[in-house]
Amino acid sequence: MTLELAAVGIGTEPGAALPAVSAVAAPGHPGIVAVETEQAPVLASLVAGGRMKPDTGRVLLDGHDDPAGIRRAFALVDTPGVAEPFPVISLKRIVHEELAFAGRRPSRSDVATVLDELGMTSWADTHVQRVPTDVRVRLLAELALLRPDVTGLVITAPERHGGVVAEWFAVVRDIARRGVTVVLVTSKAAAETASALLDTTTITTEGPEDATRTGGADTGLPADTADATDATAPLETRS
Repeated sequence: MTLELAAVGIGTEPGAALPAVSAVAAPGHPGIVAVETEQAPVLASLVAGGRMKPDTGRVLLDGHDDPAGIRRAFALVDTPGVAEPFPVISLKRIVHEELAFAGRRPSRSDVATVLDELGMTSWADTHVQRVPTDVRVRLLAELALLRPDVTGLVITAPERHGGVVAEWFAVVRDIARRGVTVVLVTSKAAAETASALLDTTTITTEGPEDATRTGGADTGLPADTADATDATAPLETRS
């Protein structure tokens, strides 16, 4: 699955809310969108995720205009005001709510299993605002991939939480290696570093059977063991 942003923008120059940007994301190769200002990352993420129509340019899924297909396949991850957790919510609470949102049983044991398989048990009671950025990105991305039909991610501005770009970008790169199509929306400075890291790394894409979005053996995330639980999306506003 390939997602192409072809000169998409909102508003007109000078001072456009989202100056025209282009990127191509495919399994094994994250697409990097470099933007500045407070508003532009959110707008770029909404456009990339099929939640907003750009004023200029096109967003293509496997070469076709398919906004509904993009919305089904792509989850917004940590998008400010749209898909970000409250700063003082604990990791175990985030997991509980996201399991319910994904239609999985959010039992205490299932929450513990997810955190254990992600190597985050020690962070279970920690507020998300206090965890390292790479931990935050991995947690929110892995939980988004548990949702039905989600095979792509739009990750918004991890650099705003601090940390070393190489550390959190390694998470982005590793997820893409599993066959997930990832769009990274980030600052120009962080994008420059991420692009350099991507250019010097050989990325091998695993087959669909290796992807872990359904809680397969690679992560050990709990399979769907109970009927779907009604839940209001805790992190993302549906559109």
